[in-house]
Amino acid sequence: MSTFLGVESSLTGRKWIGPSPELERQAEAIAQQTTLPAPLCKLLAQRGIPAHEAAGYLDPTLRDLLPDPRKLKDMDKAAARILAALDQNEKIAVFADYDVDGATSATLLIDWFRQFDRQIKLYIPDRIAEGYGPNTPAMEQLAKDHSLIICVDCGTLSFEPIAAARAKGADVIVLDHHLGAETLPDATAVVNPNRQDEIDAPGYLCAAGVVFLVLVELGRLLREAGRSGPDLISMLDLVALGTVADVAPLIDANRAFVRQGLKIMARRARPGMVALADVSGLNEAPRAYHLGYLLGPRVNAGGRIGKADLGARLLATTDANEANSIAEKLNELNAERREIEARVQEVAMEQAEERGLDAPLVWAAGEGWHPGVVGIVASRLKEATNRPSIVIGFAEDDGKGSGRSVSGIDLGAAIQKLATEGVIQKGGGHKMAAGLSLSRDQLEPAMARLNELMEKQGAGALGAADLVLDGVLMPSAATVDLIETLEEAGPFGASARAPRFAFPDVQVFFAKRVGQNHLKVSFGDGLGTRIDAIAFGAFDGPLGPMLENHGGARFHLAGRLEINQWQGRTSPQLRLEDAAKA
Repeated sequence: MSTFLGVESSLTGRKWIGPSPELERQAEAIAQQTTLPAPLCKLLAQRGIPAHEAAGYLDPTLRDLLPDPRKLKDMDKAAARILAALDQNEKIAVFADYDVDGATSATLLIDWFRQFDRQIKLYIPDRIAEGYGPNTPAMEQLAKDHSLIICVDCGTLSFEPIAAARAKGADVIVLDHHLGAETLPDATAVVNPNRQDEIDAPGYLCAAGVVFLVLVELGRLLREAGRSGPDLISMLDLVALGTVADVAPLIDANRAFVRQGLKIMARRARPGMVALADVSGLNEAPRAYHLGYLLGPRVNAGGRIGKADLGARLLATTDANEANSIAEKLNELNAERREIEARVQEVAMEQAEERGLDAPLVWAAGEGWHPGVVGIVASRLKEATNRPSIVIGFAEDDGKGSGRSVSGIDLGAAIQKLATEGVIQKGGGHKMAAGLSLSRDQLEPAMARLNELMEKQGAGALGAADLVLDGVLMPSAATVDLIETLEEAGPFGASARAPRFAFPDVQVFFAKRVGQNHLKVSFGDGLGTRIDAIAFGAFDGPLGPMLENHGGARFHLAGRLEINQWQGRTSPQLRLEDAAKA
């Protein structure tokens, strides 16, 4: 594959890859048949969208994309049991994971029952004291006072805890999306598109998406009985947040969830979302980026290093004062989390470099590393090496770790295989993210075995991640109108990358470090148009120092365009990702 602008190795060591001649021809054909702008047609061609599907793709609707809930196994059992519990005024508890997907899933149920004037109990386990998912003591305690327990974003592999709750007389429903084993727990229903016996199910859904499908089915049952149900559209802000924060692929129904959910969020009707946006400094219409990088981390902060239920309580509250108080606390915890993360990341990267960054698996382990940040650090290692990565923190003999993978490498299945083989105590997840627990003695054998499994999937042959670009732009062409046009193909995120453009042979007029390790740049082509750019984390590598000390050299700059809003003005801005000498 030929390089783009001749860049074999950029300042960050990446090869630049541009659109192929075939893709250019496809884009031209789309442009001729639709009269859409050329940059947008290139994006549609890159996504494999033919001209006759362009209009539907640019306007994703739930009417067209929502999967039929009844095609999921156990959906009928789950909906019938929940409706019976509602009608019989039973005591209900929801057991949720401590991350954003768990918090949004739980809030969907809390919201739904609240609109029938029913309160349900929220239980979220402590990450350190209880670990991930249902545990036997908690489930037994909930079963004493509740006849129905609904597990969200967890439970598919929780055989013993669910059996313990059943033994105490409670029914258990699992609404999950994590990879299932060959057998399922003895629950009343397990609704999970990633059960091994599911065929053609929407496995791309996060747990919030699965819960939403259950609510859709409940709405159908209510209508059949001549009854009205809650307004589900108003809950799509929760589904959008869960989808983006859990890095679910933005394809099919997920695109509609996020597109519509962002519109709901912009109405500022949910006190928790409003408080979260305000404390995050979000002063514009929300985009998928904001969900993943501003709102999501703050909701997660409670589960990572604070009180596990803070995020869900924030999203579920109807009291603006309570929302503001919780949001402030989560903001403080998020700042603390960043400090802890930075310390762990520095040592983890040193370890990984000593082992070699070209192995199929990159991993690190340390004493006292906080379980709440190991997943984020694993993500940083993955991004730096383009390798599946594992980071494990030990407290005496007990290790808890988290992993992140790269496209094409199924980490969740591999870790589940380790658990089945007895190489680790337990573990599981999905393709791109997974967790595990193991003893100190198991560490080296487990990582060696996981390295073998990663190599079999081809991880060892991966090079540095190429930078894929959608074309070139001159600074004068990078307008707010163009960016708004490109946004029609959004939302952008996992499996739906934002378009990237190269600005060739430009002059850097201004370059300055901002914050601890970010870079602010102003550049142009010498013809009068200047564009501002921001490169986050630029001083973590060579990009920041090279551009800051540019010495008048000219560069090719590459990145994603976005609209910058400041003091009532809007202007184009480049989210700078890479550069190469011209």
